[in-house]
Amino acid sequence: MNLFTQKLPIILKPFILSLFLSLLFLAFLSLQTPRHTTTTTTTTHKPDLQIRRGYSSYDAYIQRQLNKTLNPKLRKIWTTRDWTRKIQVFSQFFNSLKQRGLLSNGSKALCIGARVGQEVEALKRVGVSDSIGMDLVPYPPLVIKGDFHHQPFDNETFDFEFSNVFDHALYPSKFVGEIERTLKPGGVCVLHVSVSKRADKYSANDLYSVGALVKLFKRCQVVEVRNVDGFGLDTEVVFRKKMNERL
Repeated sequence: MNLFTQKLPIILKPFILSLFLSLLFLAFLSLQTPRHTTTTTTTTHKPDLQIRRGYSSYDAYIQRQLNKTLNPKLRKIWTTRDWTRKIQVFSQFFNSLKQRGLLSNGSKALCIGARVGQEVEALKRVGVSDSIGMDLVPYPPLVIKGDFHHQPFDNETFDFEFSNVFDHALYPSKFVGEIERTLKPGGVCVLHVSVSKRADKYSANDLYSVGALVKLFKRCQVVEVRNVDGFGLDTEVVFRKKMNERL
């Protein structure tokens, strides 16, 4: 025992010893208690409709689309090897729409972004004779020249509009707005889109939910949503323009 404890009164020695042991015990507990650290995680939600960046101007976007549409190899494939196969598949889609009362032989029909017009030819073969396609590059007599952001048609022209190129729209709201402008009240719009995988390298937007597409339509209501297998596109969304929505 050291000199300090020897000089303490005898009555204080047990107290000092008890205090010393208590401090040792508390120190031991502090070492055994796990330390809790609070971590803050930030979750970023990807938009359900995302516009691809990289276009310096609208002209640059148009040129990018023309690079695909005017590609000689692709145009040869579209007009030869793919011609009959795509017409057959489109005919099945359109016959199904007729059976469900969404298309008739008397419908005045437009195919948006029709390239060389396989879907137009399919409409004619299933009996919808008053059909025309529109694309940046015309392909007479099935497809005329037009930009789907600024359709070259009067208000309330068509009973039926079909497109499988929504992913190529740089301005999706304008794409949809032009459909609603040129569609007659009670008319039907059918879009084939991809929501389960990224679209091709020429696409201008990526769609991650049907809800994001539905929100763009202001004068139409959803009639049907179903799964399809349409040349890499997996979802068919059918809209009908409200009867009281006149311009």
